[in-house]
Amino acid sequence: MTGRKKTGSNLRVREEIDQPPNINPAVFSGGKMQRKKYSEDEYFAGILDGNRTILSQAITLAESSRPDHCCMIQEIIERCLPYSGKSVRIGITGVPGAGKSTFIEAFGLYICGSGRKTAVLAIDPSSGKTKGSILGDKTRMEMLSIHPNAFIRPSPAAGTPGGVARKTRESIILCEAAGFDTILVETVGVGQSETAVHSMVDFFLLLMLAGAGDELQGIKRGIIEMADAIAITKADGDNKMNADKASVLYRNALSLFPPQPSGWKPEVLTCSAIYKNGIKELWDVINEYVSFTRGNGYFEERRKQQSVIRMNDAIRDHLNNSFHNDGDVKKMLPHLEKQLYEGRITSYMAAMALIDKYTKK
Repeated sequence: MTGRKKTGSNLRVREEIDQPPNINPAVFSGGKMQRKKYSEDEYFAGILDGNRTILSQAITLAESSRPDHCCMIQEIIERCLPYSGKSVRIGITGVPGAGKSTFIEAFGLYICGSGRKTAVLAIDPSSGKTKGSILGDKTRMEMLSIHPNAFIRPSPAAGTPGGVARKTRESIILCEAAGFDTILVETVGVGQSETAVHSMVDFFLLLMLAGAGDELQGIKRGIIEMADAIAITKADGDNKMNADKASVLYRNALSLFPPQPSGWKPEVLTCSAIYKNGIKELWDVINEYVSFTRGNGYFEERRKQQSVIRMNDAIRDHLNNSFHNDGDVKKMLPHLEKQLYEGRITSYMAAMALIDKYTKK
């Protein structure tokens, strides 16, 4: 074509304009774009200013096990702590197929539409083999992810007991300091993740699915006991009648449970994320719960209890990281593992040998 030069690329530019590179320069520097490194002051100022890029990188620091990252993020969290605690923290779990992501998007959009700022901390299950996670929540919540009042952060469970990201509590503090007044914590719905999330939120929501057999069969009593509300999802179309029947079953079952420490009587609702039915009613129930528990002092008491739990978790995390990063422990571990494979030592003896080496330093 006239006025253009041949470059060997499908991209053509005007002659007076330099040809852009065909390959991302990052390929030649290890394949990763270099992120800007922020100082502690820059992190703190950026978080308080609501800078989402800096908030995301701060959460990445919180999830890191590198000693230098751990020290830095703890300083940042300590500075953010006075600016946190003003949100409503909602834990959401559910049986497989209940449509957690679809529900959270509809629920989050409603909350954002009311003028509140919502952060979604979605915990993705990690592969037991590769330790990797898909982290696809932003693609499953397409509309919510682009809402100006929403922030979605998928985090890998990364082998943490209960399937809950190791630093979710710290992520909550960072999001609150950034101005988010509603925090939604989604669990992977397996193992003991529900118990872990319950210990870090104000309100615990259990999503159930009707029409999949006996709704009460196979559901752990402990999970139902933790629920402040149960929502029967996909209550639309031909499934509406099944959802209504399931709600009656759960309401009757809850009446047999002992009273909750909060004095709150859990409610059972039906909802449809597709048609937005029951979303407003559920939000009203959460607001009613918050008013009720603040009125009787349970809300603040629970927050204090959670601070103690967070301290104990921090102790376990620190001791675990310190133990596994110890040089002598690393040297001994392959030798003991070989003995275990050969059947020359018991697991208990191997563990005690490592602990003895670690504690006698």
